Order: sequence, then structure tokens, then C-alpha cells
Amino acid sequence: MSGNYYFAIVGHHDNPVFELEHSSQAKGADAKKDDHRHLNQFIAHAALDLVDEHMWTTNNMYLKTVDKFNEWFVSAFVTAGRMRLMMLHDVKNEDGIKNFFQEIYELYVKNAMNPFYEPNSAIKSAAFERKAQFYAKKYLTG
Repeated sequence: MSGNYYFAIVGHHDNPVFELEHSSQAKGADAKKDDHRHLNQFIAHAALDLVDEHMWTTNNMYLKTVDKFNEWFVSAFVTAGRMRLMMLHDVKNEDGIKNFFQEIYELYVKNAMNPFYEPNSAIKSAAFERKAQFYAKKYLTG
């Protein structure tokens, strides 16, 4: 499914640990993408309370769509350590997003097991970002 996606891993103190934007459309909209970056962060941050409420009502890690803001849907995945994986998307792609979350969760766990990674700090690994972009192309592009 082609569309626009904004992905963020949010830490325990509501701090962004990792961010990724993915668009399956033409690259000519880079200037427009920068304008939406703050709006995407705002929408994701506003949905954190809903994610915190939903995570106590189910045993599933994948919470599906928890919020909607204009044309943006907010899907979430909560790890066993209560890190929140948030995805803003403008098209419905439940299976692709679920598979993306599962792959990113596995990638995050491998990164968190690194003795040099301090929990809840920003992920600055180029390898992590490359893998995240690969999974975005694999699961979020139709």
C-alpha cells in the first residue's frame, strides 16, 4: 500500500528514541515533508495517553489503531519493557504495519542487548536505521 508513514519509538519518559519517515510516493515532496515533521511528532505525542490506556485492556503487544487525527491513523505496539512503537499512517495497512512492528521489535531487542546501549537513550546506529528503512520498504510499500 502506498502512503505516508511516520514511525517513532517512544521511551519511558515520553522521549523519542528513534524516528523514521517513509513515503512510497515520489521524492519531490521533501520540502513538504519537513513542514509535517513537527505535526507528526505532535500527533504521536498526543496519542501516547490513549496507548497507555489501551495497553492495560489487552494482553496483545500490537494495539492496532488507537487514534485518528484528520487523515492520519495512529497504530501502536507496546514492548514487554513498555517502550511504545508508534506509527502514523494515512492508509489502512494492518498486516504490513503489524509485520513491520514485529521486525522492528526484534531489531530493538537486539540493539537493547548491546552492552554499550544505554536504555531509554536515542538510537544513533546507522545499521539500525538501514534495517528499519529496509523493513519499511518491505512491509509498508505495496
